[in-house]
Amino acid sequence: MTQPNALVTGNSSGLGLGLSHALLERDYRVHGCSRRGCAALADRVVDVPCDLADLDAIGPALDQLLAGVDRLDLVVLNAGILGEIEDMSRVSVERLRELMDVNVWANKVILDWLLASNIAIDQIVAISSGAAVLGNRGWGGYALSKATLNMLCRLYAHEFPDTHVAAIAPGLIDTRIIDTLCEIDDTSRFPALERIHAARGTETLLSPGAAAERILHALPGLREFESGSFVDLRQILAPEEYRELMTARNRPGQ
Repeated sequence: MTQPNALVTGNSSGLGLGLSHALLERDYRVHGCSRRGCAALADRVVDVPCDLADLDAIGPALDQLLAGVDRLDLVVLNAGILGEIEDMSRVSVERLRELMDVNVWANKVILDWLLASNIAIDQIVAISSGAAVLGNRGWGGYALSKATLNMLCRLYAHEFPDTHVAAIAPGLIDTRIIDTLCEIDDTSRFPALERIHAARGTETLLSPGAAAERILHALPGLREFESGSFVDLRQILAPEEYRELMTARNRPGQ
């Protein structure tokens, strides 16, 4: 039986590293790219360092990373940045551009490269966020970029007719992003932070490994959704948590 292949971006830490571990345990050959490189799995993955903020560097990195690969069973577009938690009116257009470059346009460059490569691809999963639909105060640039990522997947689903494409919200994951959010104590101005602070030390906050297992477990079920869909995994795997999330949404005027 042929060994399956996977591509994971942002594989040096957090969810990307968790996914790499989980895929290796399932006997995948894992190809990864990230700004720092995946030193933790240097002898087990095919890895090429690449700063996805440098859009011109992505193509040459993929040329090297996927040389000789004719099939990818799974592509996970995981790399992304949070940006600042701030009122939308206080976030500069330049900063928004930086977020969009990494969270959206880098993924467009990757998808374009994959299309041109003629590599057969079974499934593409882009890591989005509940922030894309919640619209909570303070999540401006991040929410905009993830909402755009969702539509990017929707549009590219038409151009990958033999591939199932989905953007997913995996839930809260214990990464550096959570560390950053827990350092912000202005919960009166940004009420959505309260839920994140309260998640520390509970089952709601998944380890990167547990989140990776949740995602891989959900892969077959994602195919039940139309290609190009946005799916919040909590809605199908943790419905009570999802209901609480939607109930606690920070609505304008509250």
